[in-house]
Amino acid sequence: MPLRIQTDVASIEGILVRVLNTKSPPVGRCRLLSSGFSPAHALNITEDISGHKECLGCGNCVDICPVLLREPSRRDMTEQRTSMALESMVGEDCDQCGACVLACPQVDTTIKYYLVNRRMVEVMSRLEQRVGDDEPDLDLLLEEAMGQG
Repeated sequence: MPLRIQTDVASIEGILVRVLNTKSPPVGRCRLLSSGFSPAHALNITEDISGHKECLGCGNCVDICPVLLREPSRRDMTEQRTSMALESMVGEDCDQCGACVLACPQVDTTIKYYLVNRRMVEVMSRLEQRVGDDEPDLDLLLEEAMGQG
């Protein structure tokens, strides 16, 4: 889990908005904007990882990405399960749904809170535009965007 004293989103909001508006998976950059890991993280790591920001390679972001769920053949590009691998597999085809950020254990909850409370309306609006004038089932679209559908 991120450190107890987390990044103040107000102090990084400008760069966070730019990161979230970039047409590429934002999880790696959001991780770098976060506070780091506490020594009490649940993974069994013998070295002191306090403050480290390297990707753990847990694969949560890869597993939840809706682009990779729709096009599983992209996973054949690499066996790696890191945020950098996600960026290379998805690239500019990113849906900008934020699911990878929400799934990453290294991103501060303050950044996740910002994403859910300030950006989800935009995500829903983009998904609705993608569907067109038909009456979309927004709950189903949200599940798709979050990788659960």
